[in-house]
Amino acid sequence: MLLALDTATSAVTVAVRADGRTLAERSEIDVRRHTETLAPAVRDVLADAGLRPADLTTVVVGVGPGPFTGLRVGVVTARTMGLALGIPVHGVCSLDAIARQVVATGAPERFLVATDARRKEVYWATYRAGAHGAQRDGEPQVVRPGELPDDVRALPSAGRGHDLYPDLLTGDPLGPLDVSAGALAELAEAELAAGRSLLVPEPLYLRRPDAQPQAPRTPAGP
Repeated sequence: MLLALDTATSAVTVAVRADGRTLAERSEIDVRRHTETLAPAVRDVLADAGLRPADLTTVVVGVGPGPFTGLRVGVVTARTMGLALGIPVHGVCSLDAIARQVVATGAPERFLVATDARRKEVYWATYRAGAHGAQRDGEPQVVRPGELPDDVRALPSAGRGHDLYPDLLTGDPLGPLDVSAGALAELAEAELAAGRSLLVPEPLYLRRPDAQPQAPRTPAGP
């Protein structure tokens, strides 16, 4: 029994998957209440599937990239559950999960996934649709959308970037705005079945958090 969760985008999303099918999934759009929303979502998804936490064998979490606070909630929750239950915890790039959703609904040969990074920036990566799903070109990055190469900005795109910056990301919108935990679970299950390693469950921030500790003050001289 695989529990998947993601808090890297505007959605708090949780799913349970077993025997090649998603047993239950819940998603709620709330960019400010990830902490309050996630634990009840996990509880409700397990109840929907008729499971207890002790029935789980694996936890998979979207590791971003995503804004600091929301992303941290999901990763810490996943790691805590894994430790408490004595089961493995794996990470998956959240942009890859969105790309899987695109391919499942019929993707163009090449497309962009761009999510809200705040500060007038987007987290982004480009993908190619192939026989084995979405193949990412390089590593995820964070940038102001106007600074993307012209050919990238013109690609069909998924994620909230197009809605936020329609004058800059000019390709056709592809549909999925946020991560689906069901797609995250499918991707993790496929990778594990193929014998491929998943990511370490560490947040992929790509930049330093907004809140920084203050530097210690130098004592005033006599």
